[in-house]
Amino acid sequence: MRRLLLVVAIAAFCSLRAGAVDLAAQARTLVGAEQGVYVEAEDGTVLVAQAAERAVHPASVSKVPTTLALLRKLGADYRFATRFSASGPLQGGVLQGDLVVEGSGDPFFVDENALLVLLALHDLDLRRVAGDVAARGPFLFNWTSAGAGGRLQQALSGRVPAPTWSAVRGAEVARSDVPAKQPTLAFGNAEVAGAAAPTLLVTHRSQPLVPLVKALNDYSNNIFADFADAAGGIAAVQAVARASVPTAMSDEIVLGDGAGANPRNRLSPRAAVELLRALADELAKSKHSLADVLPVAGIDEGTLRHRIDGPGERGHVVGKTGTYGDYGASALAGALRTRDRGVVYFAILNHNVPIEVARKRQDAFARALLASLDTEAWPYQRDEAPAFTRAEVVSARP
Repeated sequence: MRRLLLVVAIAAFCSLRAGAVDLAAQARTLVGAEQGVYVEAEDGTVLVAQAAERAVHPASVSKVPTTLALLRKLGADYRFATRFSASGPLQGGVLQGDLVVEGSGDPFFVDENALLVLLALHDLDLRRVAGDVAARGPFLFNWTSAGAGGRLQQALSGRVPAPTWSAVRGAEVARSDVPAKQPTLAFGNAEVAGAAAPTLLVTHRSQPLVPLVKALNDYSNNIFADFADAAGGIAAVQAVARASVPTAMSDEIVLGDGAGANPRNRLSPRAAVELLRALADELAKSKHSLADVLPVAGIDEGTLRHRIDGPGERGHVVGKTGTYGDYGASALAGALRTRDRGVVYFAILNHNVPIEVARKRQDAFARALLASLDTEAWPYQRDEAPAFTRAEVVSARP
């Protein structure tokens, strides 16, 4: 009997070893022997390590450490506040001064959010501003800070696409007084002496941080370059990232920006995996998972909507893509849930491979992982609600 058990144990061990060797062989064959691949099970078992220590440009996989740093500094439920104040008295529907906008770095304040604020200002009987929009602090509108105040003024004046107003009006189902025609504010563009302390009118609070970064990561929005400032700047993001991996890997993380556009950016495959693990641990503190901040292949709109989405694949891979052709960079880093090994993390960092070829190689290896491991879909359901519906607008009646 003991002999039989020993034979069974040896056979099982050899089978596991063969599976590990097979994955390594498939990495060489499917991705390329000179390309970086690293796969690690939840218990730390290394399944594949190919050029794992070599740091290359990770393109938008750089958004993973930025996401981690933001969560560490701000917390999962953090909302960015944008305050709208009057620099002068409000008389007969006219603000005798400027509409002062004080930003705090909300990267997702767009036309729809401006219309929500406009409705709140109309509720305060504001119809005309004698001066202009005066933007202060870190304020972004429609993804950029350049000329943000002037562009917001145009939006509040009515220069917003009709479908945008229709979407906002359709979402305001709790209100019976929303007009069919888009409301507007008139601006006089006059030079008006402002009050020493502007009077708060409306506060716009962004959607919580977790769904906010999810929406940005799904489409790999490069607003992350500016967004890193909310985590303390790119030096702080790099410091958080390096402190989140073993000391031996810290030099394998170099960040010149938080989005992946800076030519200095570097990550090794093994450091990318450690950062994913650190991100998962941080999310677990608020009972979230990687699926709550990164795209789920075959389900979420964006960079992974039509990748790894075949029969038995849809919803099994959560990951972050990276593409920057000028730097010869293409990457896919992510995680799979398995029934016997827990969460298995992987990173494929291609360099100097044509983008479409690299993506096919990445998907082929991800499918090899699915075929070799006993995986299951992530317990995840996509939130179909428009992003602006998760924001809050609070009026402060003077």
